[in-house]
Amino acid sequence: MNREVSIIDVARAANVSIATVSNVINNKGRVSDKTRQKVRKVIEELGYTPNLPARNLKTRKSDLIAIVVPTMQPGRLQDNPFYWDLLAGVEEGARDRKFNVILKGIDEQTETFAFAKERRLDGIIVIGTNEGSEAVDRVLNLGIPAVFIDSYLRDPSLYQVCLDDRRGSYLATRYLIGLGHRSIALLVGDIAMDRISYYGVLHERWLGYRDALEEAGIPYDPDLMIKLPTSLEGGCKAAERLVGMPGVTAILSFSDISAMGLLRGLKDKRKDVPGDYSVVGFDNLSVSHYTAPSLTTVSQNILEKGRTAVHMLLDQIDRNPVRERRKVLPVDLVIRETTGPAPEGRRTDR
Repeated sequence: MNREVSIIDVARAANVSIATVSNVINNKGRVSDKTRQKVRKVIEELGYTPNLPARNLKTRKSDLIAIVVPTMQPGRLQDNPFYWDLLAGVEEGARDRKFNVILKGIDEQTETFAFAKERRLDGIIVIGTNEGSEAVDRVLNLGIPAVFIDSYLRDPSLYQVCLDDRRGSYLATRYLIGLGHRSIALLVGDIAMDRISYYGVLHERWLGYRDALEEAGIPYDPDLMIKLPTSLEGGCKAAERLVGMPGVTAILSFSDISAMGLLRGLKDKRKDVPGDYSVVGFDNLSVSHYTAPSLTTVSQNILEKGRTAVHMLLDQIDRNPVRERRKVLPVDLVIRETTGPAPEGRRTDR
């Protein structure tokens, strides 16, 4: 049976010290490019791989972080490609710093986070929890670095990454109003409107919608809220609700994925977009450009959101200074083919 290659074997074959090999492996210390190349060549030739358990015992680090997604919230992980892009951004940033990532779906009300201690996590990223959730206190009680994405937590000491959600829906609604639409429905997700303040992202987007209505002197109408799951199926079902709303000529969806389902539902009902209804999404997923017609949407850089969060987390782990504890990323309105002037015969003066 072949003996496992050790760091000592690499040092002997490369005629350098063990410390030099360690510096090359960990990309630390002062090592000349020539020596670095020689050591790496020897590592490749010998097939050496670091003994991670031994290294972790010495450094007391696992080089492992977790991404936690509450699955009881509107828009489950498997239903929305938004999460796929976000996770890709996190994984990319972690890989650059030689950290590994595990993904964990949780029920916020019952999750104990025992897995964090069992796996000896170095840090944790929580996506989409909200003010008042018991999960927040449980994460903080772990005593490890943490970053919260899209959570809108009021504690200024917490590390957070979010979007300018309120401005995003304001821009979209203002644009529709500028096209002559006065009765604009909102596809908000499967929530009770009396609890919308609990859902930070949805609440901010709802507030932006109301900001634009108020600016234009248009009264808010709660009957224009369509409450269905954030998914293709939910969006498709929303088409039936939409066509039953007299006078409505436009709709803003709080997600691209629901907007895509809505486009299919309207097509099935032989409704023209944007001739009969203008549709705006939110996120600018990579597939949004390929719908027919192509989707007008509020754009955010989802990959950058993931990268920003993981860099903020790893800087905490490495005890590097973090200049901003709360990073708000910008939005933009991308105008494509699903929006147009309000139909003359159905415009209202509300």
